[in-house]
Amino acid sequence: MKSIARLGLCLMVMLALAACSSRQSAPVIERAPATGVPAPKPAAPAATPPALAAAGTYIVKRGDTLYGIALDHGHDYRDIAAWNNLANPNQIQIGQVLRVIPPAATLAESGVVVRPITQPGAQSGAPGASVQGPRTEPSGAKKPYSDETLAQMQRDSGRSAPPPVVAARPAEAPAPKAVEPARPAESDEVAWAWPASGRIIGQFTENGTNKGIHLAAKVGDPVLAAGPGRVVYSGQGLRGYGRLIIIKHNNTFLSAYAHNSTLLVKEGQNVTRGQKVAEAGNTDSDVPKLHFEIRRQGKPVDPLKYLPEQR
Repeated sequence: MKSIARLGLCLMVMLALAACSSRQSAPVIERAPATGVPAPKPAAPAATPPALAAAGTYIVKRGDTLYGIALDHGHDYRDIAAWNNLANPNQIQIGQVLRVIPPAATLAESGVVVRPITQPGAQSGAPGASVQGPRTEPSGAKKPYSDETLAQMQRDSGRSAPPPVVAARPAEAPAPKAVEPARPAESDEVAWAWPASGRIIGQFTENGTNKGIHLAAKVGDPVLAAGPGRVVYSGQGLRGYGRLIIIKHNNTFLSAYAHNSTLLVKEGQNVTRGQKVAEAGNTDSDVPKLHFEIRRQGKPVDPLKYLPEQR
């Protein structure tokens, strides 16, 4: 009896354990709500690139002056003012687009003769019509066989065919004569001379920190034109240059003379090589000196490559 009770108890325990093991927790799955999902943030728009100047133009930046823009492009500031209809050269605005090359000039005649293409064999008065020989219609009539017909055919085959008609070649136009390119009104060569007698105390640098050379000077020392030309600037409107003279020698070269104490020539005045144009000084400079630049098409170049051998 006890054994039966024990067996029943064991069966109950086993059934209870089986029921516990069959109970498994349901997996938890996180689901995003069907509505109210925040939209992804749009990508930030790409930064607008800075405006680029078209060929032959310049966009005014903070700190620019028309005098400096003209110097950097190798022109007289009055020309740039005229090309842009500026009544006052001192009134330019940041972002303003300026023309820095002359308006389109009339091109020199190239001398190239343009002729229509003539088709081979073209007749005058009928362009493109080919010349053809006399047309012969093929004979479609059949002749009955006979000794006479055979003899006639043999005689015909022995005759030489008429020469083909060859269209006359049109007379070839003479080759156009080579035309020399128009020469500029002024040569780009300048007979350079030293603008002052002082020793060199500052060299030209390729990275642009010094756009010319510095020559030692005392206040009042003569400053001489390094070549013949026309004065395109005489004043004190460029920061860092003090009292400044700029001479345009031709369509390629300018020269600049800075830190003067006195200016002796006026804008528009023609000068000769060696002419006294200013007196040295220390305007916008810590010591008296002459800052001298040569610019080729507005770009600073090393004056020592153009000046004669050092004195």
